[in-house]
Amino acid sequence: MSFDEPKIIKQLQSGDKRAFRELVEATQDHVYNTCFSFVKNKEDAEDIAQQVFIEVLRNVHKFRGDAKLSTWMYRIAVNRSLNHLKSVKRHHKVQSLDEMVENKRMKDIPSTEDNLQDPEDEHTQRLEVLQKTIESLPENQKIAITLNNFENLSYQEVADVIGISLSAVTALINRAKVNLRKKIIEHYKKIEKDPQGF
Repeated sequence: MSFDEPKIIKQLQSGDKRAFRELVEATQDHVYNTCFSFVKNKEDAEDIAQQVFIEVLRNVHKFRGDAKLSTWMYRIAVNRSLNHLKSVKRHHKVQSLDEMVENKRMKDIPSTEDNLQDPEDEHTQRLEVLQKTIESLPENQKIAITLNNFENLSYQEVADVIGISLSAVTALINRAKVNLRKKIIEHYKKIEKDPQGF
């Protein structure tokens, strides 16, 4: 998110509608992508993103600058997304996992080669395995690795969003990577033994 935070905060707190439109234009893609990273549904992500901006508009007068405005917005987006998942008590079917993965850097997420002959089937299977393993992570690990790998937030930015120390975030992401690698390898070992088991 790139904009003059001190200036736009002052304008927003004075009720400047143009400043709010500027904020939306500058951040709507980031907010939507953050929501989508968790809820995996386009319509839900769009609805939650709108709720994020409504909450920002309603509460910006309370914003004291203890964190960056962008960090505050990420926190709202994450919390609203998680609350949405909890309220419906189920995970939505992934509608565009390919789009999410292709548009986001996947650095440090382990990949495992398999022996499928059809490249399209191989790609689809790897995405499904990745998605299932991420969804199975403990909540804080899931949040940390999603923000770091799919939203490209630094460890410090992730720490600010979650509200924990940098060292704690480092430990969370390291544990998440270990868990992902272990589960993906276990999955492909099962596939080698039973190709129809997926």
